[in-house]
Amino acid sequence: MKDVAEKALSYGEGKADYLEIRAERKRYSVNFLKNGILVASTEGIERGFAVRALVGGGMGAAYTDSVRMEDVKKAVDEAIKIARAAEDLSSVRMAEEEAHVDFWEVKEKEKITDMDNAEKVERLQDIDSSLAEKGFILARSQQLIDSILEKHILTSEGTEVSSRLPQVEYYYFIIAKTEKGSEQAYNQLAWSGGYEGWKRYSPEEWVTREAEILRRVIEGGRALKSGVMDLVVGPEVTGIAAHESSGHPSEADRILGREAFLAGESFIKPEMIGERIGSEVVNVVDDPTVEGSFGYYLYDDEGVPARRRYLYKEGKINEFLHNRETAAVLGTVSNGAARASGWSREPIVRMSTTFVEPRDHTVEELIEDVKYGIYMKSFTEWNIDDIRFNQKYVGREAYLIEKGEVGDPVKRPIIELTTRTFWSAVDAVGRDLEFVGATCGKSDPMQGVNVWIGGPHMRLRNVYMRW
Repeated sequence: MKDVAEKALSYGEGKADYLEIRAERKRYSVNFLKNGILVASTEGIERGFAVRALVGGGMGAAYTDSVRMEDVKKAVDEAIKIARAAEDLSSVRMAEEEAHVDFWEVKEKEKITDMDNAEKVERLQDIDSSLAEKGFILARSQQLIDSILEKHILTSEGTEVSSRLPQVEYYYFIIAKTEKGSEQAYNQLAWSGGYEGWKRYSPEEWVTREAEILRRVIEGGRALKSGVMDLVVGPEVTGIAAHESSGHPSEADRILGREAFLAGESFIKPEMIGERIGSEVVNVVDDPTVEGSFGYYLYDDEGVPARRRYLYKEGKINEFLHNRETAAVLGTVSNGAARASGWSREPIVRMSTTFVEPRDHTVEELIEDVKYGIYMKSFTEWNIDDIRFNQKYVGREAYLIEKGEVGDPVKRPIIELTTRTFWSAVDAVGRDLEFVGATCGKSDPMQGVNVWIGGPHMRLRNVYMRW
């Protein structure tokens, strides 16, 4: 497909101020198992070309799933036609960027293409059998997706970046029920690479452990008296908070109002760089270059090199996530956050791997200094308002802490507070670091992109917990 993209770029040369062609080919397989029954099993190839053209202040885009040269040329003509029509109606600019010529890939130790579909289904069935044998798992759903994405990004400025990205994603949803009630759990274990990651994340061990946790909460979990107390959160809770109350409000297009009628706006304003939002121990970063991560890339979909971005640094708002358009508006340069969910979508500002940087404490040290509080290891529910300021997290696996020791399980503790209150309450951050996969949704048409969320354990002082 690269040769077609090169010829199409040459065809459009001189007809626009800026021309960008992105060619993608994605080979994938999907297996979905529900209560032991294989309800969906498919594989296929998606491919296509995305063309963007800038003429004056007008940006135009066109797409085609054809690999015929004449059809890709038509897409080039269409993008330029749209850009010219919008030239006097808008004022899109692109921040300056050097030309980059490169190839990057993620290696596989156990290649995706070497595993036949029967083995994939067998793995899901083995996990389902382990869950069914327990007798208290009312509903069981699992999905296994793997893919290999080949991509070529070419621009009229001289950028030529090609890549090959294999990824594997395992998703589960289970409901546990006993005479005392019911609880549910869901999660994604996902990575970039081949099936070697299956051994590292051990889905069967993970899910069967989750099942036992649910039973423990149902049988022994209790509600406590609401009030102000200390809270220790696990990596899963740290991660969702980092993603929702740091990552999303730091997206420059939200800050500028582009997402206002879709996913919402941001409590952060352009002039708030340097303003305190949390305690000095808080560093929230977004980093596409974390090895093996589900949001991994070395160049974004505008051909800009990826790097670690410090969204909150030492408790202060530090930088926004940018593509070249938002960077131009705010007088800076892109930090490589432009991502498209597929060949038929435009690159917009997105997260990758968003997490709290680890610090010095062991988990035991975080807990032993709590006289009375809650250890919320994971969450079962969350929500946040459309400016990413008021939020709620409900614990799934959670325990009472008394005199520095973890005690009985507690059922569905709730923390509901503002972004500033949450991050300001953090007084200590652990040295551990864990991630889970997620699919982040944004825009219209909807774009779901692969990300990691996570971080270390953290301790929050004097927050209001309720049941």
